[in-house]
Amino acid sequence: MDFDRKESAGYLANLLAKGASRALQARADGSGLAPGQFPVLLELWSGDGLTQRELLDRLDIEQATMANTLARMERDGLISRKKHPKDKRAQLVYLTTRGKALRETAMAAALETEDALFQGFRRFERELLLEYMRMVLANLSRDPRL
Repeated sequence: MDFDRKESAGYLANLLAKGASRALQARADGSGLAPGQFPVLLELWSGDGLTQRELLDRLDIEQATMANTLARMERDGLISRKKHPKDKRAQLVYLTTRGKALRETAMAAALETEDALFQGFRRFERELLLEYMRMVLANLSRDPRL
């Protein structure tokens, strides 16, 4: 049995993720939003003052990736970090005025991207695909090898 990448959910999901990320970047062009920052911003927009560990747990990404993303966001003036009042090893991540101001632009870009991704879909098809994607993600989370 040969592996056909065009029939592989993993391969297609990877292409979809890359394409959606590029589409979001194109729509948010000029806003200062870099790849990988949008998920972090979403978490901080819904609850500022999280630790790096909390962000890691919520976003399920590698420590090194998160450290690099936060360093870039701090350099770009989107976040600031402050010492945790109770844990000397931890820092709290806060949005700056610039990071807060980016919300409207980024959310509009995200909504436009979603609309583009689902162009030609009927509402129930969109809802069904999203439900199937959530089911696949749930299966992955139950896989003991991951």
